[in-house]
Amino acid sequence: MRQHWTRGALIVSSLFVLQACTTPEPPKKAAASAPAPQAAAPAGAPTAEIEKYRAMIADGNPSDLYEMAGEELWKKAMGPKNATLEKCDLGLGPGVVKGVYAVLPKYFKDTNKVQDLESRIVTCMERLQGFDAKEIIAGNFGQGKRKDVEAVVAYVVANSKGSTINVSMKHPKEKEMYELGKKSFFYQAGPMDFSCASCHADPGKRIRLQDLPNLTTQAGAALGWGAWPAYRVSSGTFWTMQYRLNDCYRQQRFPEPIYISDDTIAVSMYMAVMANGGKMAAPGLKR
Repeated sequence: MRQHWTRGALIVSSLFVLQACTTPEPPKKAAASAPAPQAAAPAGAPTAEIEKYRAMIADGNPSDLYEMAGEELWKKAMGPKNATLEKCDLGLGPGVVKGVYAVLPKYFKDTNKVQDLESRIVTCMERLQGFDAKEIIAGNFGQGKRKDVEAVVAYVVANSKGSTINVSMKHPKEKEMYELGKKSFFYQAGPMDFSCASCHADPGKRIRLQDLPNLTTQAGAALGWGAWPAYRVSSGTFWTMQYRLNDCYRQQRFPEPIYISDDTIAVSMYMAVMANGGKMAAPGLKR
């Protein structure tokens, strides 16, 4: 009995998500004998209304509060070494935050790794301030030192708004990470046989009233990557890209990824490279 119920639940769940993440079909023609229908809303009307709502509240993006907290944390001496993060090299030299998010992820010689913004901040917190990176990785979003990382992310990202996305693939490890990210993006698995591409590799798809960018095109990737991290109105908190990817894995019913793991950084690398040439508009404001 339990086995049948589980199978049934998976089928129902799969159908719900498949219906949600689809390309809207054109309405069927009404029968000749049917009464004349009322005027329908023009195509794209729900999306237009959402954009009006976003524009209305854009001036009061709560990400600003996280940005201010992040700037304070960047300049505050903390940790066992009682040091600030002002000597942290995020990719354009020690202490430089202006435009730096537009070149990440990238290869760092001192760690011999490709790192995204969050993993690089954790490295600096460990090396400059003496915090335990393992504790941050084992923590939860919005709590403890992970919350501090998120605030610093908001500060750094805000200083890249308007910058042109220019993520390098010159180093062999950058090319390797891009290829891993591309493979992960199209990898189908889980009880619903989903992948990132299930929702983000075709034009015209949406979930309920939310249009989904096609991240396999430059324009779509620039729109998607360029607007994250963002403040999520529905959850009332600031979401970093690691947080966003964690939720994507959850929606696919994948095991929860390890924070700042190679796979999450690789997917970010793929999206960022695809977005090259676009403009950073983050921190964004999302539903």
